[in-house]
Amino acid sequence: MTKKGIVLLVEDNLKILDINRRMLEKDGFIVSTAKTLDEARARIKIVSPDVAVIDITLPDGNGIDFLQELREVSNAPALFLTAKAERADVIAGLVSGGNDYITKPYDIDEFRARINNFMQLTKTKNTQATSDENKSSVLTEKELSIALFAAKGMSNKDISGMVYLSESRVKTSLSTIYRKLGISEEKDKRHQLDKILNC
Repeated sequence: MTKKGIVLLVEDNLKILDINRRMLEKDGFIVSTAKTLDEARARIKIVSPDVAVIDITLPDGNGIDFLQELREVSNAPALFLTAKAERADVIAGLVSGGNDYITKPYDIDEFRARINNFMQLTKTKNTQATSDENKSSVLTEKELSIALFAAKGMSNKDISGMVYLSESRVKTSLSTIYRKLGISEEKDKRHQLDKILNC
């Protein structure tokens, strides 16, 4: 199945994180998750999300502060998903650059609809050519798919069937992925991928 795009979920509630991840993956998205700000910072060094969903209250800081860091490297739409429901909190989130604000508890179908709408907006804005992708240190959508499959121990042949590329293209893409992520050792490359991507 063709993936719709990459969603970054920053959420410390493991139950909510798992539900949202499973629902979005069911909708055809690649989902990168982080439970803390430190993990989120690590994710955006290797993945360029199309949409970010950010909790405000996190164990090691404030999601609004993280959005400012994200804005330094990405203009991806950002949706705050948080228990902070006071009017002042909503205004602070939107003024900080958030594109939307949903308070918990929330309707999962409405959440999915908003993510799909933001993804359509992102894809429309990103129709320009991406000839410089291989010069970037972040993974493209296709590369992230290949990296996730490789990290799970799948063979190049199996990966090729999942991403609709030849085995030689998969092998070339993996070389690019290893270079971008700074993985240079000959052995245990896929184990290193697993550690980096936290699959």
